[in-house]
Parts: sequence; structure tokens; C-alpha cells
Amino acid sequence: MNQFVLCHNVASELRLFPHIIEIGVIKNPAIRLNGFPCEIDRCLKLYYIQEGKFEWSINDRSYILFPGDVALILPGTSFGNESNVLEIGCFSWIHLQIGKNEKGELENPAWSSLSETESYAINKILQSDHTPILQKFTDAGVILKGIQTELFKQEIGFQARVNHLIDEIFIQVSRQFTRMSNPGRDFPKTFMKLEQELRQNLSHQWTVEEMAALVGLGTTLFNEKVKSYSGFSPLNYLINIRISEAIKLLKIPKISLTDIALDTGFYSSQHFSTTFKKLTGYTPSEFRKNHIGTN
Repeated sequence: MNQFVLCHNVASELRLFPHIIEIGVIKNPAIRLNGFPCEIDRCLKLYYIQEGKFEWSINDRSYILFPGDVALILPGTSFGNESNVLEIGCFSWIHLQIGKNEKGELENPAWSSLSETESYAINKILQSDHTPILQKFTDAGVILKGIQTELFKQEIGFQARVNHLIDEIFIQVSRQFTRMSNPGRDFPKTFMKLEQELRQNLSHQWTVEEMAALVGLGTTLFNEKVKSYSGFSPLNYLINIRISEAIKLLKIPKISLTDIALDTGFYSSQHFSTTFKKLTGYTPSEFRKNHIGTN
């Protein structure tokens, strides 16, 4: 495909896609000075290298990309060439308007057909602490090319196909990040990472589907793995983590029982009290009274 750039509010091809800020392909035959400055944008960007070698800075860290590599640039991230140079080669890209909620998390886009649970899990993976580069991830190039083809041909159903392909690229990118985080399916290591993620966001009402997606497993296999590894079902294991954290917080007198209940993911103080007594033999108040000052 020849080089092109389609920009929102200008290109008729994007009339039905207000969430696509820009999409294009560039074939750069010579080094271009002042051609790729470091900037911070509020949109999500994905770049796929087709030819050449590019040295880009993402969040003030330098990365070298080769053909087949993908760069994922989250909203609010600085991105460009530190010397403001566009190097020789060819790459394609898409910029998407995806907002963030008050917690700084990526929102589930209205155009997406992903469920709220799937979208939440994917967003957590995209925003987790990992390199923004996927090496030799040619699936992304194929999907980008598919989006470009649909936009230009505009055959029946193209609007649905484009949005589906954007969902597809997010699914594949998140799966690839998950595979990178869990090489060789080392489940004990994966399990520790999962627990760390759960503890960092314990107030969230986790579902089994969300937890399974975080480690890149289907729900059935995830249930089997967790049961085999811990002896608990995923939800019971999660409750044990909630109680473990609640015990730590109960030893801090200035934190109210209601705050502890909500911070550790219980629906209410009553739910917290009932579950806590069932697992420890004490109500939270009794536990606090008996243990404050003893540790």
C-alpha cells in the first residue's frame, strides 16, 4: 500500500469514525531533520515498523525498533525522536481517541464491542508496567492493513469491520504483552504477579473472568490452575487476600471499619463483618479490640 495520511475532520474516509484521530503509512526515503519531535498527546498511538530501523524515545527512554516491531504509546506519554529526526524506512500507525476516567484508567470506548469485563482486563494489561515495545509482532501489521483496506474500499459492513479490527488489535496486543510477562507459562510466577495486581486494587469487584484475563488464560483453565496451586477457588482465594489486608488495617486504630471494608473490596460493613467472623471467628470490632497494641 502506498503512503497516505487520513486525519479526522479532514478525511471523508473517517467520517463514521470520530475515535480515529489519524491513520497512515509513511515511506521515508531519506533522513528528515525536524521531522519527528518528542511530543505528548492525549490519544493512544500504535506504530508498526515495516522497513528500516528507528530509534524512538518513549517516556524519556530510548528504544530501537526493527521491521515487525510495534510501539504502543498510551495517552499522556512523551513520544518521538530525541533529535527530532525522522529516519529512513517505512511504518504505519493509528491514533485513537480513548479517554481516561477519574482514576486515570482507560475508558471502555462506546464504539467497542468488547464487554465491560474484557475491556477492563485489557486496559489493565495495557497500563501495567511493561515495555511499550512488542518485538516481531507481525499480527499488528496485518490488522492495521486490514483497517486501511476497509476504510478505502468502504464495502458493505465496513464500519463494523473497522471497529472490530480495532478491538482485535487491542486483544492481540494485550495477549502478546501477557505472553511476554509469563514466558513458558511459569504459573507460580504468574500467580505471584496476579496476587500483586489484586492487592494493588483490592477495592475493585474482581470477577473470575477479569482475573483470568490478567494472566492470559481462559476461565476454565484459570479455575483449574488456581485450585491446583492454592487449594482455593479464585474467588475464595481473593476473599483470603481481602481478609489478610483487612487484618493489617484493623491494627491501625485511626482507620474506620467502614473504610477498611470498602478499601478491601467488601460491599458493606455488614458484608465485611460477616465474612471476617466466618473466617477468623471474630467480628472486626472484636479482632481490633483484642489485637490493637499487641503487635
